[in-house]
Amino acid sequence: MLDVTSTHEISDDVRARANVVRLAAAQALTGANSAVIFATGSIVGATLAPDMSLATVPLSMYVLGLAAGTLPTGAISRRFGRRAAFVVGTGLGTLTGLLGSFAILHGSFALFCIATFLGGLYGSVAQSYRFAAADGASAAYRPKAVSWVMAGGVFAGVLGPQLVQWTMDVWPPYLFAFSFLVQAAVALIAMGIVAGVDMPKPAPADLHGGRPLLTIVTQPRFVAAALCGIISYPMMNLVMTSAPLAMKMCGLSVSDSNFGIQWHIVAMYGPSFFTGSLIARFGAQKVVAAGLLLEAGAAGIGLSGITAMHFWATLIVLGVGWNFSFIGASALVLETHRPQERNKVQAFNDFLVFGMMAIGSFSSGQLLASYGWSAVNLVVFPPVILGLVVLSLVSLARRRKARLDTAMGEFPDAI
Repeated sequence: MLDVTSTHEISDDVRARANVVRLAAAQALTGANSAVIFATGSIVGATLAPDMSLATVPLSMYVLGLAAGTLPTGAISRRFGRRAAFVVGTGLGTLTGLLGSFAILHGSFALFCIATFLGGLYGSVAQSYRFAAADGASAAYRPKAVSWVMAGGVFAGVLGPQLVQWTMDVWPPYLFAFSFLVQAAVALIAMGIVAGVDMPKPAPADLHGGRPLLTIVTQPRFVAAALCGIISYPMMNLVMTSAPLAMKMCGLSVSDSNFGIQWHIVAMYGPSFFTGSLIARFGAQKVVAAGLLLEAGAAGIGLSGITAMHFWATLIVLGVGWNFSFIGASALVLETHRPQERNKVQAFNDFLVFGMMAIGSFSSGQLLASYGWSAVNLVVFPPVILGLVVLSLVSLARRRKARLDTAMGEFPDAI
């Protein structure tokens, strides 16, 4: 006979699995938003900006929107429930496409930057899908829930760049104007999907419960998780942001760029079908370390040549590395908080990650324009080394504490 705890866990996992299906679909459609922006942003920026060094500013505005939206997303989720935040996010995604198309048609660099900023706000809401998938799920199912939702991005890897490829020349000479209009329609479809997610409003006790945020975020495990997220995502973003423009500067075509971004996004999300199982088998820390090493390997490939194959290989390996390191870091974050603390802790973690991305992203265009593609890749190595060192130190400290607790006849703390 099943005990009460097991029965509750099974019931919660049934609901969680239903949510995972919807959230994975929403992740796929939302991914088209970032795919369109990253495939076109620097090219449109180079066309509309008053100076070539400002070409990647629209992409930086997207990342700034990611950072700016994290804390409000957490606040809306905590006050009104995650579903309300998801609907607001998809509404912003619709505005992104409409304003982006309008800006291209009227040649306005400023309006295009505002559009990509709104796209970042949409993206910040979508980033919480992975955490929402774990809400109420059993401890054993949480890494898989996170991983399966991220796997929805595989479809985005096909949809986004192909959407650009099919629509970029529909309104000549306004390259990509129709692409953004179609993206707005995709965001509306995503709104209908997230509106059906089964996530009730938080209980009143959850609005004020839990430990102070400072107590939680000063835990060594949270520090390591946040730092690895801060390293893995911004480093991936730095290289991905620069790649389309670098390919154009090296004489490669827009189709070559679209192909590279498409397979990069597939590589970002494709491993998610088994990343959760890898975490369950080997532990989140080892998966994060493998991901960071792959990101460094991608930078090494980028330094080795400037043919289309070199760019494509760089972007594919970079995508797999990001998948391992970012999903692994997200799984580590889930181990550091209690259920009633989740919204504030997860929002703060994402604020750190995307805030750092925003800072780094604004310098990417200048870095590429002033020092070239090689400099962009060289920047990846020092942060990766730092992340690996911190992971090793935290792992060593946990093993020592476990041995000490065993020797004293005590059990390690759950948190």
